[in-house]
Amino acid sequence: MSETLAPLPDAVRSVFDTVQLRNPREPEFQQAVHEVLHSIAPVLESHPEFVAGGIVERLVEPERQIMFRVPWIDDAGQVRVNRGYRIQFSSVLGPYKGGLRFHPSVNLSIVKFLGFEQIFKNALTGQGIGGAKGGSDFDPHGRSNAEIMRFCQSFMNELYRHLGEHTDVPAGDIGVGAREIGFLFGQYRKVTNRHESGMFTGKGVQWGGAEVRTEATGYGAVFFAEEMLAVRGDSLAGKRVAISGSGNVATYAIDKARQLGATPVTASDSSGYIVDDAGIDLALLRELKEVRRARISDYARERPSARFVEGGTPWEVAVDVAIPSATQNELDVDDARTLIANGVIAVSEGANMPSTPGAVAALQEAGVLFGPGKAANAGGVATSALEMSQNAARQRWSFDDSEAKLRAIMADIHRSTFEAAERYGRPGDYVAGANITGFERVAHAMLAQGVI
Repeated sequence: MSETLAPLPDAVRSVFDTVQLRNPREPEFQQAVHEVLHSIAPVLESHPEFVAGGIVERLVEPERQIMFRVPWIDDAGQVRVNRGYRIQFSSVLGPYKGGLRFHPSVNLSIVKFLGFEQIFKNALTGQGIGGAKGGSDFDPHGRSNAEIMRFCQSFMNELYRHLGEHTDVPAGDIGVGAREIGFLFGQYRKVTNRHESGMFTGKGVQWGGAEVRTEATGYGAVFFAEEMLAVRGDSLAGKRVAISGSGNVATYAIDKARQLGATPVTASDSSGYIVDDAGIDLALLRELKEVRRARISDYARERPSARFVEGGTPWEVAVDVAIPSATQNELDVDDARTLIANGVIAVSEGANMPSTPGAVAALQEAGVLFGPGKAANAGGVATSALEMSQNAARQRWSFDDSEAKLRAIMADIHRSTFEAAERYGRPGDYVAGANITGFERVAHAMLAQGVI
């Protein structure tokens, strides 16, 4: 992240200085903290008790940071060693909750930024869950099922001692899908001799998982976009939508956007992106990415209405709505200016912090509706909490019931963030609204529970 961060108000500047000093060479974490601090300065002026209680100083420091080695043996018999992480950031509202990411880019800064964001995202859902994140620099791409199983078992051999349905409840993220969750949960069950269904979410529906959990993050980002547009008397119907990525979030964002009458026209991977003016063929995309594990370029070879663009980003395409759903800082200020020039009216973040600070500022200054990830992509963790509830009660809800609950949660998140922005003189600023709402909920709980 090379863009310069905006100056901070005096009330929070010293906190950020300390964060930089204690967490050097961690740009993603610093960026995430900076964004929240920039938003909550007015809250601290209205609540001097938060300042007296050292709420912010405590909140930017994780309750626990776990880092460990993960040795495993590949199919050639060679010993490999990766690094594992779990950042348990805040448990003031409930057990730690947040996904595991397996990707070569994973490092301490990325896991800490994700965990910090998770505090406020989870608070926004109103479901009594704390914030955490974890993962490893292991790359599952190109590995056999046996290799992935051995890695997951080794990873869980260390992490299990820090988990539990009342302590810390992981889920999936990039590189961690149903296959990996199955291996991880199986090893947890083996080493603990306990079948705690509620200690891992994103499980298969046949063995304790919840309907809509797989779809939830993508669906939720689209629902949030629809809520933002509704404020202006508009909807997704008839809109062209650019979506980045081709994994779980992107796939189901494409699915729900199409159900609501929009035409999703892009998808991407690390090699480039496709444009399909006829609308993305979801069945073909899923076949390529989930079954064949192929590159996105193969889509264009099999779909006459599509073209593949090597390199570049989907933000070069003229659309009404953009849903960045790949990874952090994928949409920069130049991309934002291109979207604005092409007439974009709304951006809803499906990934975690996919827009750089410069991009966010440019979009907001242009009057583009902007839904930040901690609000717009909270559908995944919200449905994870629903899965935890079902596991605790030994119940299963139907797909329609679960989707209705998800949509209601996303509408409530939109309402609370919209109203918080209005209350603090930032009408229409969903970034400020999300940070303020999440922070207030966490801060009041921290104040009530004492200095711990």
